[in-house]
Amino acid sequence: MSLHINAKEGDIASTVLMPGDPLRAKFIAETFLQKPVCYNEVRGMYGYTGFYKGKKISVQASGMGVPSISIYAQELITSYNVKKIIRIGTCGSLQEKVKIKDVIMAMAVSHDSNMNLQRFDGMTYAPTASFELLDKAYHVAQKLGIEVKVGNILTTDTFYHDDPDDWKRWAKFGVLAVEMETVGLYTLAAKYGIQALTILTVSDSLVTGEATSSADRQTTLTQMMKIALETAE
Repeated sequence: MSLHINAKEGDIASTVLMPGDPLRAKFIAETFLQKPVCYNEVRGMYGYTGFYKGKKISVQASGMGVPSISIYAQELITSYNVKKIIRIGTCGSLQEKVKIKDVIMAMAVSHDSNMNLQRFDGMTYAPTASFELLDKAYHVAQKLGIEVKVGNILTTDTFYHDDPDDWKRWAKFGVLAVEMETVGLYTLAAKYGIQALTILTVSDSLVTGEATSSADRQTTLTQMMKIALETAE
């Protein structure tokens, strides 16, 4: 048991899928896992363990932002011996070629996170995905016939930026999309020597202004869920 996860030893699998939204965690567990058991409801941050094609897999919500995912990822790693974490979330497109509902795999992550600036005394650290997980997930997507885009994404601490065009500086350098968690996950994965990967579905576009509904974001982003589950399996 840890401060924020009310699970006993053995309740959580060594591979964990991490959506930000607790209701998305519930949807994944009830839709895709066999015999799902809820092991955590602390602060409404649902966690479930079940089986996918015979393999024990957990799904743990992370909440929004680098501080939140850092809490849950660290506790999963240090208190429950988790070895692989696959974040499955949504993002905003920064490129015209990246369309609504496209799937992105984050090979690397740029960021404006103050947590990492403090951790490295203002120096720049470049967090990356686990190549093993990235390679496997890419080939799983190909096998499933799902087109994916692989590249650099942006983790930001600011959802509502004072400058509505701030994203354009990142787009100029080929950054595919923006979200709020991956730099925390990849940095902790590197620190503790575990594998991590972020798979994202584009929920809105800063280029065109298009956006999906909250219902779509909660329950219909099944392509990335299937890729993550098959990668975990």
